[in-house]
Amino acid sequence: MVAKTETEVSNKLDTFKLVIAIAVLLVGIGGFYYYADASLLYRVLGLVALAIVAVGIALTTGTGRAIVSFGHEARAEVRKVVWPTRQETVQTTLMVVVAVIILGIFLWLIDMMLLKAVQMLTGQGG
Repeated sequence: MVAKTETEVSNKLDTFKLVIAIAVLLVGIGGFYYYADASLLYRVLGLVALAIVAVGIALTTGTGRAIVSFGHEARAEVRKVVWPTRQETVQTTLMVVVAVIILGIFLWLIDMMLLKAVQMLTGQGG
């Protein structure tokens, strides 16, 4: 029962933090347009600063921590990938190009035969 109450409080706090983060971001966007006559550099710097604050607030939530964890796990998985060598990549690419050319010629021949068959059946053409 205590764990459920702590989870509910945590969920409510996370929701509140996400609402605050969205509000900070919206204030930044509103301020960017409200101060349209100010220097573009200052407006962009202010918007970027508030966006960083909003992301920082969002990352303190359970969802934010899960996103960061997912990013770390994805990076670890990418490091485990055995990437093909240049020679393997070139050979595979050439095989694909040859297969596409052969299939293109085959489909062109089928199209020509079907065209001749339709011309013979309908009596049209030279």
